[in-house]
Amino acid sequence: MTPTSTTSWAAPTATVPVNAEVRVPGSKSLTNRALVLGALAEGRSTIGRPLRSRDTMLMVNALRALGIAVDDSDDTRWTIDGRSFTQTPAQIDVGNAGTVLRFVPPVAALTHASIGFDGDEAVRRRPMSPLLSALRAIGVVIDDDGRGAAPFTVRGTGHVEGGRVAIDASSSSQLISALLIAGPSYGAGVEVRHVGARPVPNAPHLAMTVAMLGRRGANVELGDDLWRVGPGRLTPIEETIEPDLSSAAPFLAAAAVTNGRVAIPDWPDHSTQPGAMLPELLGEFGVISRLDRRGLVVVGPDRLKGADLDLRQAGELTPVIAAVAALADTASRLTGIDYLRGHETDRLAALTKELNGLGAEVEELDDGLAISPGLMHAGTFKTYDDHRLAMAGAVIGLVVRGVVLDDVRTTSKTFPGFAEAWSQMAGPEVDS
Repeated sequence: MTPTSTTSWAAPTATVPVNAEVRVPGSKSLTNRALVLGALAEGRSTIGRPLRSRDTMLMVNALRALGIAVDDSDDTRWTIDGRSFTQTPAQIDVGNAGTVLRFVPPVAALTHASIGFDGDEAVRRRPMSPLLSALRAIGVVIDDDGRGAAPFTVRGTGHVEGGRVAIDASSSSQLISALLIAGPSYGAGVEVRHVGARPVPNAPHLAMTVAMLGRRGANVELGDDLWRVGPGRLTPIEETIEPDLSSAAPFLAAAAVTNGRVAIPDWPDHSTQPGAMLPELLGEFGVISRLDRRGLVVVGPDRLKGADLDLRQAGELTPVIAAVAALADTASRLTGIDYLRGHETDRLAALTKELNGLGAEVEELDDGLAISPGLMHAGTFKTYDDHRLAMAGAVIGLVVRGVVLDDVRTTSKTFPGFAEAWSQMAGPEVDS
């Protein structure tokens, strides 16, 4: 499979505090969930303000391979005609998209075809064994030659009995979301019990899945480390996608590290996105935030202090938060994020290496990072085909002159046009 094309990029360095209003694209997590739920609903669903990015187009193409009609000809409104499953074998490219890798196989089991899954080299290292074992436990036939990872093939029979499964979801909440999303289409629904030693990470994403199922008429019951969804038909609905709050993180961080001001229009009053935690998390560094009728406004402090943060429920924010911590005046500690070793790349190892390479003092912990201020300098910041790493490098470059990202195009995973939006935010008075 072919990864995104690469290009190096000299990150602009601001010479004055940034002062900008930035519109971020729609949420990838919400868009991809809406696409899969639309594929499973009885009738036509509509998605307003969807995100068009590498990950969402991988999802669109995956659903089309399953026989689902998706009309994305209008950038502001997509439609999905559900339940039109294929009988023709297909091969799905998941790229390096966790939502495609995990959400589509439980749906592929409902087809009458053999559906193969593979993707970028990095996706073969992403944890899948717990989900594949859970699917087998409820009657799905999967061939993976014992790898417990991509590539693998789901042998669809048109029906999945469903029932009770136990799964260790310590590495990703997506493992549970994948089963819950498909659960209403299974004969007995599905009951999922988490049996891992550590809590399921990224609880907001699980809450997002439960809320979106509920809006489509699914009956979801919750217990202690237990989720149950009964069998039934999902109702097609029209859903408008919120801005991607995690993609707003580097722009809010820009205000934090330059003593500047950044506004994000249309920031929701309430959201199940982990990015909704940003005002609180940045507040620990001394950042001031306010939400008004226009959106969220963030103002950076005169002195950026370090912070001690448990990021288990907002792991995708870690790269940008780590960049902020590296530019703070005092030490920081980011914990609860051991599971980031299995994301697009080993994010803890990558952040440690790249931040230290630019002069920060970062120590990798068992479950996080200890970051102390250092004299930072110019250099290349590798992104490891990871969009969040690229955004972190851009934050460093805003303050440290001469930072070059080896690949900025990886940001197209969730934010097409990121480099242009970033340069515009940095303003006309920049060094690059």
